[in-house]
Amino acid sequence: MNTDVVIIGGGAAGIGAARRLAQSGLSTLLLEASARLGGRAWTHEVAGLAIDVGCGWFHSADRNAWVGIAENSGITIDRSPAQWRVQYRDLGFPPAEQADARRAFGAWMQKLESSRPPSDCAADALDPNGKWNNYIRTVVGFISGGSLDQLSVADYLAYDEASSDSNWRTPTGFGSLVARSFPPGVELRLSTPVESIALTARGVSIRTSAGEIRARAAILSVSTAVLAGDALQLPAEAAPWREAARRLPLGRNEKYFIRVDGGPFEKETQLLGDPRAVRTASYYIRPMGLPVIECFFGGESARLVDDDGPAAGFDFAIGQLCALFGAAVRGSLHPLVASGWSQMQYIGGAYSYALPGHASSRQALARPFENRLFFAGEATSAGDFSTAHGAHDSGVRAADEAIGALSAANA
Repeated sequence: MNTDVVIIGGGAAGIGAARRLAQSGLSTLLLEASARLGGRAWTHEVAGLAIDVGCGWFHSADRNAWVGIAENSGITIDRSPAQWRVQYRDLGFPPAEQADARRAFGAWMQKLESSRPPSDCAADALDPNGKWNNYIRTVVGFISGGSLDQLSVADYLAYDEASSDSNWRTPTGFGSLVARSFPPGVELRLSTPVESIALTARGVSIRTSAGEIRARAAILSVSTAVLAGDALQLPAEAAPWREAARRLPLGRNEKYFIRVDGGPFEKETQLLGDPRAVRTASYYIRPMGLPVIECFFGGESARLVDDDGPAAGFDFAIGQLCALFGAAVRGSLHPLVASGWSQMQYIGGAYSYALPGHASSRQALARPFENRLFFAGEATSAGDFSTAHGAHDSGVRAADEAIGALSAANA
């Protein structure tokens, strides 16, 4: 036996599990396929700026575990309110249209809550002739990453009910916080993809690119795209967990950052590019005073950048900004860095959503397998899925399950 517990995946969930196991007395090894920690939390240092190309907000910050972790580490928290629902100077979106669009969105939400479609499909609650259906699709694409035609109503409402309006940030980067939170006392191996997991008489055998590791238990904190894919072989008996992962696909969400050099760009302001189009982006201008515009693509709009590549994504974003501010701003806008979550081999997308009729797959995926395999990750959270704190908390939960199982085995 090489170790008591192996954690597979070094994102927010894996690090949450590692922090809990570091206090348990159990020998623990974390294996991360890529060359860095953080997973979908990634602060990219570029041009002297700390840019969160992954998660950047402490959602539901009033109960978010990462807030306490940051504060205990002396990391500054910016509690300025998000400007997501405020269209800067009403550019391209007159107040009357904003009010009309929000009424339409509210009516759609009311229908989800009071007369849920029997299909559990969010698109079936749309007004067939609704003027603002594209607006609804766009906003939900930002939130879930998925298309309304493939989105479970029950799942979407579970997230909406769980989340609060407290959303904070840290100037030093959320991804940096997550990566730096890896605890002492836990062994770490980066650039070590896991190829297969097999059952043994006393636990599990894990085959990696660097050889075999034997453990009493393993915690899988990889994305649902990895669990459902072919790169990681699991025991045949774990087929129900793989099926649950398939019913919780990763949505499409991408961030593009444009450096601004002058121009009429006021810090901490926000714009929706085209509220009438399903393919559009949200533009957060000079967040925390940084000289950048964060361009956020979700759902259908993210397909544009996924399919056509970064150059097309930057052209699209700069075109929308010029349409809003005037063509003269083009010379002030310079492509800086773009994410590419859907193309990342060991991730495969943004965050999970449930297919219609399959919201219960989150609970199914979170179940331990024979007290030897334990599952963590944002997709296993009942209501905080798609968030870094949901991932963290799921890692703590899986670690507690493993600790309990191994303690019982020793009794």
